[in-house]
Amino acid sequence: MDIASKLTLLVGILLALVLLTHAQSCSNFTFPNNQVFDSCIDLPSLQAQLHWNYSASTRSIHIAYKTNQAPTGWIAWAINPTGTGMVGSQAVVAFQNSDGSMTAYPTPVTSMNPSMQPDTLSFKVSNISATYYNNEMTIFAIVGPLENGTTVNHVWQAGDSVSNGIPQAHALSGPNLQSMGRISFLS
Repeated sequence: MDIASKLTLLVGILLALVLLTHAQSCSNFTFPNNQVFDSCIDLPSLQAQLHWNYSASTRSIHIAYKTNQAPTGWIAWAINPTGTGMVGSQAVVAFQNSDGSMTAYPTPVTSMNPSMQPDTLSFKVSNISATYYNNEMTIFAIVGPLENGTTVNHVWQAGDSVSNGIPQAHALSGPNLQSMGRISFLS
């Protein structure tokens, strides 16, 4: 094999390894803080994952919502207890501040142009935190007790910018419009 063929083969192998690393499924992911979750799902859009532990005794879910994101963007995960889609959802949002610290808080999505200001949700959410590591943003929270069972409509989202501490509108096309579904926390 000549040098050019060997170099082409080496580049191909390295490219395949890089692609496999970025396509890591949720079941193979280890959180940097060594948190462990019993269940997870690779969400069908925005290269996102949801990890969770369900506690039957408290009807609560400890979640970690993770997705690729630039440090100037924001992410959100929500349950919609009244329907499907964004409006009516009860969200937890996170973004990185200019000093590198993270901000995470709950916010209800009451319209197609929500305030995205911190506010209380229609159900309890606690232990909210967020991390930014290796170009991935993650929200951690405990949600519940859930009043309407263990199968819910959920929405996840990502936007490109934050202005004066407020997440700005996300794209209104492609994956951003496909980022919703139904999930059972018992599976």
